[in-house]
Amino acid sequence: MSIAPDVPQAVSRRAASPRMAAAAVPANHVTTAIARNFSEFRTAVSESFVPLHVTSEHPEPFFGKIRSAFVDEIHVSEVSASDHMVERTPELIARSTRHYFKLSLLLSGSGLLIQDNREAVLQPGDLAVYDTDRPYTLVFDERFKTMVVMFPKHLINLPSDVVGQLTAVRMSGREGVGSMIVPFLAQLVGNLDQLTGSTGVRLAHSALDLVTTLFANELDLEKGGGSPHQALMQRVRSYIDANLASTDLGPSQIAAAHFISTRHLHGIFQEQGTTVSTWIRTRRLERCRRDLINPVFADHQVAAIAARWGFVDAAHFSRVFKAAYGMAPRELRSQSLG
Repeated sequence: MSIAPDVPQAVSRRAASPRMAAAAVPANHVTTAIARNFSEFRTAVSESFVPLHVTSEHPEPFFGKIRSAFVDEIHVSEVSASDHMVERTPELIARSTRHYFKLSLLLSGSGLLIQDNREAVLQPGDLAVYDTDRPYTLVFDERFKTMVVMFPKHLINLPSDVVGQLTAVRMSGREGVGSMIVPFLAQLVGNLDQLTGSTGVRLAHSALDLVTTLFANELDLEKGGGSPHQALMQRVRSYIDANLASTDLGPSQIAAAHFISTRHLHGIFQEQGTTVSTWIRTRRLERCRRDLINPVFADHQVAAIAARWGFVDAAHFSRVFKAAYGMAPRELRSQSLG
């Protein structure tokens, strides 16, 4: 397997691998892996994403190329290859410690995604999401090209079980909301070098924001579709995100804004295995982390960034940040911005 000459192989593999600390300092390189044979491609697939079982009925001759950028836990890749099949098996899942969604945008060729007893036949312009915590199969019967966005589940503001309703469901990029989102994603994967620059973090998170919008639209959450319970939960989460900067944000304010009791509010968060205060703190920390690694805010003091997202006590912020991400805010900033 050959690596682009301007990227040392050791650096390339580190940058392409998603197995990094939770704080996830952005990588500085786009990596290109060109497989000279099927064995090399099989290795490159597992190193670039999560461990996968890859087979092909036509392993010789075989062409495979994976071009990737890794930015703030978000892995964006363009994969082009000969026909093959990819399987995420229970045995491989059992070895994993991190939890990802993967979104595929087919650029050329055709494909079949199977997960959760559903099948999605994909044509160019189609999107589909799948969950690395559950078995799935991808089948490509001809040479193809696809974009893959792999990201930790906690980076989007939708419950995992709700997104799970969309696995192996074809989402069209030729109409509706998808027709507005697909051009951005296609431009992003066609210009991966832009992800390594000063705007890379913002571009990557903009892509995730658009993906979240697509999921919510497909689930009809924004219009109150789905179950009333799911719709309420999504409204509450969106309200929290919109008001993170407010120091008054808390259960009483949130419950009143949604005309429910605080007991009911606590109940719907308990069903998700968390609490209202924990969710608010987690979302605030994530916004602070994004700002700390964003060059746009390089001249902002850490305390100012913390206050911007509702942390009024700088010392408390530093403690909870280190507990969440394994390093102090200043340490993260130093590693990411230099």
